[in-house]
Amino acid sequence: MKQFLAFVKKEFYHVFRDRKTLLLLFGMPIAQIVLFGFALTNEIKNTKIVICDYSKDITTRAIIDKLEVSKNFEIEKSLLSNNEIESAFKKGAIKLVVVFPPDFNNDLNHLNKAQIQIIADASDPNTATTLTMYATNIIADYQRELMDGQKLPFQINTEMRMIYNPELKGTTNFVPGVMALVLFLISVLMTSVSIVREKEMGTMEVLLVSPFNSVLVVISKAIPYFLLSLFNLVIILLLSVYLLDMPIKGSIILLFAESALLIITSLSLGLLISNSTASQSTAMLISLMGMLLPTVMFAGFMFPLENMPKALQIISNIIPAKWYYIIAKSIMIKGLGFSAIWKETLVLLGMTLFLLFVSIKKFKIRLS
Repeated sequence: MKQFLAFVKKEFYHVFRDRKTLLLLFGMPIAQIVLFGFALTNEIKNTKIVICDYSKDITTRAIIDKLEVSKNFEIEKSLLSNNEIESAFKKGAIKLVVVFPPDFNNDLNHLNKAQIQIIADASDPNTATTLTMYATNIIADYQRELMDGQKLPFQINTEMRMIYNPELKGTTNFVPGVMALVLFLISVLMTSVSIVREKEMGTMEVLLVSPFNSVLVVISKAIPYFLLSLFNLVIILLLSVYLLDMPIKGSIILLFAESALLIITSLSLGLLISNSTASQSTAMLISLMGMLLPTVMFAGFMFPLENMPKALQIISNIIPAKWYYIIAKSIMIKGLGFSAIWKETLVLLGMTLFLLFVSIKKFKIRLS
């Protein structure tokens, strides 16, 4: 046991002595959670739009005021001709135009109907659809205000309720996903590179021929990164709560336990990569680049898995970050307990045991 603790202590010294390792271990997670938290969002804010008001009456002014106070829109200027509208779209200066025809208020009061034209830049269809929906909802709100107290012969009212995330914040979806991405990639990368470094320097063979159990040598190198990854988790959660305003509705203890399970899964994968490579560059390429794209693609926080072909949905099941993302979202956002996530936990545990078994077996075969 004393030898084991000595190996763990030695690895801690190595981590804190190497500034590049410290930067990778602590700098990258902080940068990712901050940048992804602010940059990755489904919300579209401060979009430059223009208003073409050919009526210039009290009703159009009221609608324009509502558009102006919205955080989604920033009214750039007023255009009066179709040529100016087309020119502005070609330059990419605007994304949306709202056109009020002449006699808008007169038509609304006498004909009980009036038309508003919304022109959007559909070169980005998702943005165009979202912005059009924003503008339509604002106009519909004003229409409901006008109809206050008035009844139509037939009227259907739709009441909407958004549970868990009523403000539709993008961070609520992306923070658990970024947590899965950061914890998974950092743990895999640091473990695989750490052991391969010993191989390149020729010190790993020296350790393995010593009386100390060779498997314990490898485990002693993984333990520091396990503890440091838990410290990373604390930093990520603090940034999420106090900087990104991300609530944690469920059990913190359960979240830490599930995060620890993902970290162990990642360390096991890192051990497997280290046993299959002979250089740090190869291990880094496989760990970082080889794991980044599948994690981003198949975890479910960037792209809906339901929209993917069936074959890709099946492939996503072998990505550990996918199961952790489901677990973290259930705990942090929905406030659910272990009874709701035991299946995902069991899958993650099965992956951990499988990766540990394969990595240790491959390690013994390779160095026997």
